[in-house]
Amino acid sequence: MDLIATLQFLNLNQVPQDWVDAVWDLEFMERKPLDHIIEDEVCAGGEKSFRSLIHCLLEHAADQQQPADRDGASQGVWVIFGENKVSVKTLVAVLSSFVLAAKTKGANVQQRFCGLYAASVYLLLLGIPGSIANKVFHEVLLDTCLDLTFHCWPQDSGRKRKKDGLKSSQADSKRSKPQRRDAPEMEMEEEEEEDELHFSGQELTKIRDAIAVLVQSLLRLLQTFSLKDRPQMASNCTQILTKLLYLEPVLRELTFAVPRDLGELQSVPEMAFHGLKLLCSPRHGEQKESLRRVFHRLLYVILMMSKGHSGKPSLLVPNQAVLTTRDQAIHFVCHLVDELKELASPFLQILLQHICFQMVEKSEYRNHGAQAVGMLTSQMAGVDYARFIKWLFIFSGHSKMVHRLFSVDVVMVLLTQPERSSEECQDLDLTRFMSHKFLIQDLLFARRMDESPTVQGHALSCLAQCLELPSLNVTRAVHTLFSATGTQTVLEEELTTGSSSSQKTYQTLPFRTVELSSADSSSCDAKENLALLLRRVRDSKTNVRKAALQALVGLLKHGVIPTTRENLETLAERSRDPAVSVKKKALQCLGELLTAKPGCMEVQKAWLLGVVPAVVDSENSVQDKALEVLDQVLLSQVKPHSERRHLDNSERLTWDLLDLLCNECRNLSRYFSRAFTIWSKQNKFTPGFISNLISHTETEHAAGAWLLLSKVVPSVSTIPCSKILEAWDSMVRSHDVDVTNCCHILSVVGDIAAHLNEDTKARIAADLMSWLKTFSLSLEVISAAMQTLYQLGCSEDIKLTQAFLNQHCGELVSICETHLASVLLSENGTQNLNEDLMIKHLHTLGVASLHCPAKVGKRTVLLVESVLTSHSEKLISKENEELPASLPLSQFRENSLPTRIKAHGVITLGKLCLQHEELVQKYLPVFARELEVGTEVAVRNNIVVIMCDLCVRYTNIVDHYIPNISACLRDDEAVIREQTLIMLTNLLQEEFVKWKGSLFFRFMMALVDPVPAIASLCEYCLLHRLLKKNPEMFSQHFIECIFQFNSYNKHTSYNKFPQSERREKVLFSLKGAQHREKRFRIYRFLLEHFTDAQRFNTTIKINQTVLACFADEELPLDADGAEILSETFNVLSLKELKLQSFSAPAGGAGSEEPEEENMATMTKAVLQVVQKKVVSQVQKKAFIENTVPLIISLKNLLEQKRSPVLKDLMGYLKVTMQDYRNEVKEFFAGDEQLAAEVEFALKTAEKEREMEEQMENCSLTPGAQTATAKPEAAQIYGQQNPPVGPHAGRQEEQSQSKSLTLRRTGENRPSRSHRLLSTIGETSIIKGGVGNRAFSTPKSFSASLTFNEGLSAIFSDQGTSSSEESSILHVRPNEQTAPGPRRWNVQSPLQQRKTSSRV
Repeated sequence: MDLIATLQFLNLNQVPQDWVDAVWDLEFMERKPLDHIIEDEVCAGGEKSFRSLIHCLLEHAADQQQPADRDGASQGVWVIFGENKVSVKTLVAVLSSFVLAAKTKGANVQQRFCGLYAASVYLLLLGIPGSIANKVFHEVLLDTCLDLTFHCWPQDSGRKRKKDGLKSSQADSKRSKPQRRDAPEMEMEEEEEEDELHFSGQELTKIRDAIAVLVQSLLRLLQTFSLKDRPQMASNCTQILTKLLYLEPVLRELTFAVPRDLGELQSVPEMAFHGLKLLCSPRHGEQKESLRRVFHRLLYVILMMSKGHSGKPSLLVPNQAVLTTRDQAIHFVCHLVDELKELASPFLQILLQHICFQMVEKSEYRNHGAQAVGMLTSQMAGVDYARFIKWLFIFSGHSKMVHRLFSVDVVMVLLTQPERSSEECQDLDLTRFMSHKFLIQDLLFARRMDESPTVQGHALSCLAQCLELPSLNVTRAVHTLFSATGTQTVLEEELTTGSSSSQKTYQTLPFRTVELSSADSSSCDAKENLALLLRRVRDSKTNVRKAALQALVGLLKHGVIPTTRENLETLAERSRDPAVSVKKKALQCLGELLTAKPGCMEVQKAWLLGVVPAVVDSENSVQDKALEVLDQVLLSQVKPHSERRHLDNSERLTWDLLDLLCNECRNLSRYFSRAFTIWSKQNKFTPGFISNLISHTETEHAAGAWLLLSKVVPSVSTIPCSKILEAWDSMVRSHDVDVTNCCHILSVVGDIAAHLNEDTKARIAADLMSWLKTFSLSLEVISAAMQTLYQLGCSEDIKLTQAFLNQHCGELVSICETHLASVLLSENGTQNLNEDLMIKHLHTLGVASLHCPAKVGKRTVLLVESVLTSHSEKLISKENEELPASLPLSQFRENSLPTRIKAHGVITLGKLCLQHEELVQKYLPVFARELEVGTEVAVRNNIVVIMCDLCVRYTNIVDHYIPNISACLRDDEAVIREQTLIMLTNLLQEEFVKWKGSLFFRFMMALVDPVPAIASLCEYCLLHRLLKKNPEMFSQHFIECIFQFNSYNKHTSYNKFPQSERREKVLFSLKGAQHREKRFRIYRFLLEHFTDAQRFNTTIKINQTVLACFADEELPLDADGAEILSETFNVLSLKELKLQSFSAPAGGAGSEEPEEENMATMTKAVLQVVQKKVVSQVQKKAFIENTVPLIISLKNLLEQKRSPVLKDLMGYLKVTMQDYRNEVKEFFAGDEQLAAEVEFALKTAEKEREMEEQMENCSLTPGAQTATAKPEAAQIYGQQNPPVGPHAGRQEEQSQSKSLTLRRTGENRPSRSHRLLSTIGETSIIKGGVGNRAFSTPKSFSASLTFNEGLSAIFSDQGTSSSEESSILHVRPNEQTAPGPRRWNVQSPLQQRKTSSRV
């Protein structure tokens, strides 16, 4: 094809020379318009003319590669141009005009593909040998041609076609998030404003084809044109090609093999990968540098980020296109490593480090990043893999939470890969890093003690997942953690401390090796590990508890730890966790464990204890979850009985659980009944379900079937009564009846009574009476039989019902009365006493009397009374005389009846009182006196129950005896204290009892009960039952607590309750130094649950009612008064009384949560800052106006009386003025001496804290230059920042954090400006230090590599000089000292302070 002919459409001979010169003078930086006539003629030829020219140039390029006449061919194009007087300068200028036109904002389709083809022509010309000699090459124009691919391709074309769809979706959901770009973010912001341009599908196809031609031209250029001396150009090409990876989807699997012809490359991403591979060839410079550039750009593809020449990378939406490109990039890296072997291995190591180091918090990105690390490590040789694991081990202790979190993700991916053999690693020091055991025990499990709850929780969740992996070695490693014998010690060192960088910043790190140094650690003892895990289940953080639950269940499921009662109770009790999500997680875990171990009875019990009570949970979603689980496990598995069919595992589990509910877990019956109440409203019980249950009543599962029937029958209208009556007749005839089964059958019979005819009712009633008259039944059966008898007698006519009850129950009362008389009124009646028979008569009498109060006479009452006393004959002869109210039952001469009978006698007497008000008034004083002086625990315990039951029916009468009941909160017997606490809580909750008199203060005494379980129960009752009903309860009684517990009654308003001086005041007094800890435990508990408004008002009220009374001398400052005033100052000094909105940090450095939650946290932090300012001003004003005058007055008074309380006053001022340390003189302007004393006290306290800090951090260090970080920091910054008080101790299982120091190695003694405290990953360093440096590993590789312009290098172990090493920053923990002579030096804190003062 004639080259000159194909150039004719450009009209080069018509282009003015002045225009050409002007274009070259502008250096192609801006476009000088071409004559519109020439431009129109060129555009008229359009795509066809450009393609012809390109085809012709390709032919000439192919000819020049022929070996026959290589020299002639290489000069052919330029010779032709010279012979035909074609100006190369003009040609380049014209081509540049079209290129720059396509780059302009708003270029049309014609301009775009003309510009793309013009750029292709330029690249082809540049690739022909001799182009530089003929002055074709121009760096700016080449860059412009390469950038044209993105200027011409409309980045928002996909969004325009979806515009209508987006509108409709946003209409459906007004709160939907703004749509984000699916393609990478480009740097050219003007492209975002192309909204007025619309391209059809055909036009987009043309532009895409033109881009493909341009990329092919670039590939041809890279095949012939060397970029060895043009590193910036190579970097630009690398960036352009990595961006092209996102241009379009690839429809086939990429092999990355070298094509025989570039035409075989069908898609633009495929061409881009080939171009990146070409850039890694020796033609374009040193391969190490080329690999660095390519891996650096691919890093952001793998991280799913967009990164330009400068600035921070931005995240891409992880849609299918982005994920596919990421996968292709990973495979491409693996391909390069496979081809280049050892040459690429160091860069793979660096790539992996930077993937870890630049990872973000979002879980989706972390998951994909961890998968990438796993795929890439599979290409590593044994030694390289071990080095990376060693680096990962150190990285897992990084100061940033996201880094520690991601290290756990990486470990989980690596554990899914086949375990590497230790034989693959020749370096014996690295062998231990090859095993899965190291990954689990030293990386994963070590994070269980992380300072971040998020990392703790994630590590525990992953630990549970490890047991699901198929690897036997992984399972064995987890078993070793919790099942190993012997005692080991653990040495856990946190690698870094200090302020964490914002987790929302995606910093750009120099693409260099990221190296850290660390100390080794070993695993804990198995028992300690299990104990720690159980503590984590009760952690204060919700996500930690959830993860610990999952880990605990995993260990139990796989038999790593035994299914002991303690372990299972720990799991079950979380179903009552304060957090709803933890409750649901606990229910889920219990279900998983039951599925894994359906035959284990202990697991079945734990499942019932966790799930059944959840049906009465306050949270509806938890209720629904529990009901759903119970339905699936218990109800849905009830199928008709058949002797020909064996039970499957699910059915067998159902009947086992029901059997437990009938026997060992009967205490759950009340919760179980609640579930059936809810189900009955949902019509769950069909006739078929009832028939299935009845079919099991004569099998080995009869107990469970009757249990379900007893719950179901009350809510079912149609019941097959015949089967139930048959079971009843069989039970009546039987002599060996199970108590639980009998109670359930009686319940069912009573529930179906409404469906029976009168004859059947009469027959059953007669059976019941004959049964009851034998008095051979257990107490539970007697109560159930009486209830069934009542249901049989119920009718619409109340008189008929009462007549039925009087007839049957009256007969039983008469029989019981006769038996009691035969025993109590006979001289030898008690000698051969049948204790059980006597108890059954008393119980039957009490239950029957509730149904027929008219049949209970005075003789009956006196007989029951005589069970508790002697001289019954005198009592009978004096029926008309009342029992002396002042004497308790025990004051009569003791009878010989056992305590069990007396205890049941008290219960029976209480039931008699329930129906007769006159008996209540008669026996209440007796009961009260018995509580005070009685000696029999069972009797007194039952009296508490009786009096509280009577309070429900006779509230006004019993209300006067509430002090007698509450006095039992200090009883000597723990069972009575617990019973009293429960009963009083019920009465207070239902408002049968009010917080009157001293009841509140007596209730508080249970908080310091010597039995921890009772104290814990009291906390639960107060917080979860009573405080919700009366939120002001604590603040209303707080000040009076000070007077009450110190037994101070000289105040005109407080502690004026009528109490027995001899007993009650002493009993409920906490006066004295020996009880100080108990008093302040109560104060702290109350204050912790104050609102800020209550704290503020309480502080003001203390000033007005306590301090003011002493300041005005209304209260004497005697010994008792001094104690009260001292206690008041100590209370005012409590941190719990400080306003939380003022004292709590706005964000909290420790409140590390995943980024998804950070926006809400930031909003909350801003509001807290504003609130803090407002509250601070209000508090300051109140302190100046109300407190300061009183303090000055009290100080003068205390000085006059030389009172020791002055010390407490100054202590209160020291605590309070910490927040106003710069305003002391302003506050105490009226007393300059006091202001000076306060200032002196504050300075003294500051010095003491500083001394304590330095003493804690004082350590023996080899060499004076290797002092630990904290004292060194004090020397540098001691004069600038006020010392910070010692922090509160962490929990025992948390390891102490250690600081990191960045030191410039190679210097014996770094200058003070270079002693820097920093955290790994910070790119900004204090002025005067080393700036813009990479982080270097401690000599891992045997290669000298340079990664970015102006950055330091990484050197090998051998041949590194001090001058070379001086520009490398090493990160070391403070316990790892620099090499040098071991000269021990004890640095005194006093000496450090002197040195600091000189500075």
